[in-house]
Amino acid sequence: MLPATFKLCAGISYRHLHNMTGLKRRAAVAIAQELNKCMFNRPSPSKWINQVRRRSSLLSSRLEEKVFGEAEMSYIKQGEEALQKSLKILSDQDGWKTETMVDNGDKVLSKVLPDVGKVFRLEVVVDQPMDCVYSELVEKMEQMGNWNPNVKEIKILQKIGKDTVITHETAAATPGNIIGPRDFVSVRCSKRRGSTCVLAGMATAYTGMPEQKGVIRAENGPTCMVLRPLTGDPSQTKLTWLMSIDLKGWLPKTIINQVLSQTQVDFANHLRKHLSHTLAMSC
Repeated sequence: MLPATFKLCAGISYRHLHNMTGLKRRAAVAIAQELNKCMFNRPSPSKWINQVRRRSSLLSSRLEEKVFGEAEMSYIKQGEEALQKSLKILSDQDGWKTETMVDNGDKVLSKVLPDVGKVFRLEVVVDQPMDCVYSELVEKMEQMGNWNPNVKEIKILQKIGKDTVITHETAAATPGNIIGPRDFVSVRCSKRRGSTCVLAGMATAYTGMPEQKGVIRAENGPTCMVLRPLTGDPSQTKLTWLMSIDLKGWLPKTIINQVLSQTQVDFANHLRKHLSHTLAMSC
């Protein structure tokens, strides 16, 4: 009787999905997700529970598609794509060449990839817990211009769910104005996988932020930052930043390479200084 009841409820919910609106639909999403959690936690689920799991999973995915519009779902998928592409690039350890090596152990590597171009990889250890670093880079993203001189402003244009945002970033002028005004419109996705956090992004089109007069619209991506507790010392964070940028316009490659690698080194220094100051203020 119980298996039949669950199957009936899941089936009815699926057939009448289009009749749900607003809070009803969101409540149904939550119920479906909780049902999945319960089922995954039970050892050796029986055949009928597997059937309910499939139905509730389908119901949840269909409801999420209804909660978010077509454009929003497109942005979510772009963020996921940026995440997958970035992790794939980082997972391949072959072909990386050293661009910069700092006395404190910070280093910038690079490699050239087909269809992507030259990408840069920063590897550093930050003397702060991962949650602290994550908070500054994600939860306080719009404040980055206050402590990173290379960023003039970051503004969140739209939030989509709990993991995806559309941002507009204006880069600060480079010394001597070697590189003119640049801005970026990006979709960003943040995910936690166990003790690891991944912050990924790539360039996107957003009608609410057209190109600005006198500013070149550059493009990010795929790019990401990976945060994880340092092995043996969770009070420190291992940060890996994959950067892929097309600055557009005509610029010598030697200048681009020098500016981008130095930007990553500077970022690590500014982040450490900011976190140290923030910690001192909180004591």
